[in-house]
Amino acid sequence: MREVLRAIEDNLLGEAMTSVHALVSREFFDKLIAHPKTEEAYKFYASTGAQPLREDVRRNFPFGGILFEEYSGTVTLSTKATERLVPANEGIAFPLGTMDTFTTYGGPANLLETANTIGLPLYARQHLDEKGRWIDVMTEASILPVNKRPRLAIRLHTSN
Repeated sequence: MREVLRAIEDNLLGEAMTSVHALVSREFFDKLIAHPKTEEAYKFYASTGAQPLREDVRRNFPFGGILFEEYSGTVTLSTKATERLVPANEGIAFPLGTMDTFTTYGGPANLLETANTIGLPLYARQHLDEKGRWIDVMTEASILPVNKRPRLAIRLHTSN
């Protein structure tokens, strides 16, 4: 974990951060909390006010200067197969609170009138029923989150 923190700090190139967050697979998380060093520290985790035996700590488990979160997001591919965003036994750590690492761009809506224009974060349109009985509201957002400094995203692997 120190290697991960140092790699992020080195690649910040002088910029500040508030913390480091890690999204990890179910398998990674299970191995993390079963590791002897983690179990030893886990004994004292309740002294921070947390109730690890009563609460689900998969969403918020600080250890070694990194806040670990179990992440099980998937996407459906064009082949109808699903793919995990964080592969088994892996994770990704990244800094939070930086000034110029992450940004979000909005793409143009799927409308002819927005072709070749600069995208907006959200598009909303109203369509009045031809008899004036109701209004159909259409909204669209084509958001693209971008990590402008990819060296700050550290790929994690389990060692056991």
